[in-house]
Amino acid sequence: MSESRIYVACLAAYNSGILHGAWIDAAQGLDGIHEDVQAMLKASPIEDAEEWAIHDYEGFGSYRVSEYEGFQSVAEIAEFIEEHGELGAEVLAHFSDLDDARKSIEENYSGCYTSLADYAQGFTEDTSEVPKHLEFYIDYERMGRDMEMSGDIYTIETAHDEVHVFWSH
Repeated sequence: MSESRIYVACLAAYNSGILHGAWIDAAQGLDGIHEDVQAMLKASPIEDAEEWAIHDYEGFGSYRVSEYEGFQSVAEIAEFIEEHGELGAEVLAHFSDLDDARKSIEENYSGCYTSLADYAQGFTEDTSEVPKHLEFYIDYERMGRDMEMSGDIYTIETAHDEVHVFWSH
């Protein structure tokens, strides 16, 4: 996954038909982001430029950064993604709330499996004793799908054969 960056544009220049902005490392912390934005505004072709907007971003996975997302929020989100990688970005996109995403990863994460059926089989074998003569009759694919459809779990697929399973509560 690429580094989390935001493109911050000078609105005074933008409203004058001039594209002026800078790509800024979102994981450098709040003070660093502020310093880089102030340097970009100071270098603006429009005198005394003060207003900015986030016009683009990368390295946030499926999470959508708002045009007017606060820099504190951007820094915290980038730090979370840096710590948890692509999975963190996708969990954050699932919840759209950093506190919920953090709680889900810390408290509800069950692990990564090759498929939902693989998870259902492991869960069943860990919690129940399946008689040998019935092992081949169990449809783990359907069990996994039912667990997800009932809301007991949710999954995030980050790649082929990478299904991350979370308990919903």
